[in-house]
Amino acid sequence: MKTAQIGYGAWGQNLWRALAGVKGVDMTVCCDPDPKARDEIKNSYPGIEIAESLDEILRRPDIDAVVIATPAGLHYDQAKKCLEAGKHTFVEKPLALSSEEARDLVKIAEQKNLILMVGHTFLYNDAVRYVKNLMDKGELGEIYYMYFQRLNLGSVRQDVNALWNLAPHDVSIAQYWFGEKPDKIKAHGISCLQKGIDDACFVNLSYPSGRFAHIHVSWLSPFKIRQGVVIGSRKMLFYDDTSTDQKIVIYDKGIDRKDLTRDIGPFPFQNFAQFTFIKRAGDILIPKISFREPLKIEMEHFAECVKLGKRPLSDGRNGLEVVEILEAAQKSLE
Repeated sequence: MKTAQIGYGAWGQNLWRALAGVKGVDMTVCCDPDPKARDEIKNSYPGIEIAESLDEILRRPDIDAVVIATPAGLHYDQAKKCLEAGKHTFVEKPLALSSEEARDLVKIAEQKNLILMVGHTFLYNDAVRYVKNLMDKGELGEIYYMYFQRLNLGSVRQDVNALWNLAPHDVSIAQYWFGEKPDKIKAHGISCLQKGIDDACFVNLSYPSGRFAHIHVSWLSPFKIRQGVVIGSRKMLFYDDTSTDQKIVIYDKGIDRKDLTRDIGPFPFQNFAQFTFIKRAGDILIPKISFREPLKIEMEHFAECVKLGKRPLSDGRNGLEVVEILEAAQKSLE
């Protein structure tokens, strides 16, 4: 699979490294307007071709797929050109900055029978998949709600706010775990460093099933946090992406409701509570998870989907769904 990449910035370098390590993939050519980035890839990968523009790449019939690792505002135009040129396309998150644009990309990819995949890396995280399996098997019981925090100091963007930069990760995880779309979305943001660009955002997602998710993202925090908490009727779970040996902690604890009428019969007053709450605290489990690099798994999946014509886990429709949620949250911010 001869592959080209557009953008060789900080994250683009990771994408290139991961895809270059996949068997059967030939990283052929790279394009980046920054001279420093071009020098960096020449030094790291001698012999790699450097293209002057995306159009130069798309004119080449030998290029099978294109990886887009550029600022979010460029994703739609560049991905559309790639798809229209008949190239399988991987786009770093978010797929686009509007649902209309994302929907258009999905339509083109389906019409041309091309793979369109979005960089929702956490869907290829073994810890995230472990939680999904627990939830699907009912190990946590009925899921009440979950909340996420993705905080750090720095990496301040000037083209998009913290919502569009950081929240796609946790929105994609929430969608993966819940398997349904929210029907109510509220968001609040605060702009401290640049007028009109929120440095911290708080998003509430309410789902038709009655479940709820809260997402807090910020690049203005004294510490780095990438955590999630899932509250179930049977068990509770803590997910910490920054931990090396305790990515998942399962707490066998909760609150049980006991129906008193079973023991002593109905109370004489209709407005008197007929049940009591019992606090339950059991064992704490830290499962051993054979953790692999999510980005490597993601890039292997992309190559496999291109080779076999399979539908990616984070395909265009998955990317569209995340963009629709972010777009609604942005409207709430405004």
